Amino acid sequence: MTDDLIGTQAPKYRITEPEEAIAALERAVPGLAGHRRSEPAVLDWALLEDGLRTPLPADYKRLAEWYPTFALGDFLLVYLPEPGEEHHQLRGIRYDLEGVIHAWREADMSIGLRPHPAPGGLLPWAESNEGDKFLWSTTGDNPQQWLVTIASRNGGWWHYEGGAVQFLAELCDGTLEPWALPPVNPEVTPC
Repeated sequence: MTDDLIGTQAPKYRITEPEEAIAALERAVPGLAGHRRSEPAVLDWALLEDGLRTPLPADYKRLAEWYPTFALGDFLLVYLPEPGEEHHQLRGIRYDLEGVIHAWREADMSIGLRPHPAPGGLLPWAESNEGDKFLWSTTGDNPQQWLVTIASRNGGWWHYEGGAVQFLAELCDGTLEPWALPPVNPEVTPC
């Protein structure tokens, strides 16, 4: 199976400004703003991006600067780096790349998509407690244009043509059809 056989959803309006995407997420998840840091965290993005050999999307980076790792509805874990702990984040991403995605490929669950650093490869940024993975398809030189790719534990794969933060906002506010996923309760829990 190839990438052109995967369903795709597109937002009515693609949010390109990180702060606007975060504001949309805060509206969709009212309790989130209560966990916002008073000042943006200073993170060693060079360590992460050099270790991954790619820049990361600006909306994700800005979310990580304002928020710690959090769970949505006791279902979706959005893992974000913490200041001074970036190497742990990098190790976790590498673990996913080397372990879980490799296992999908061997079990023929990846539908022909490959893990990063392959051209256009999948790079994880969140997961569910049910085994669903939320990834970027790293196609192209501009990470702001990467597709969000959802790999449901039941084998359903699909793309979203917006950023990760906008995806979370639209998944939580019901704008997005949660193909192969349960509805997400917009209750937030810091982790």
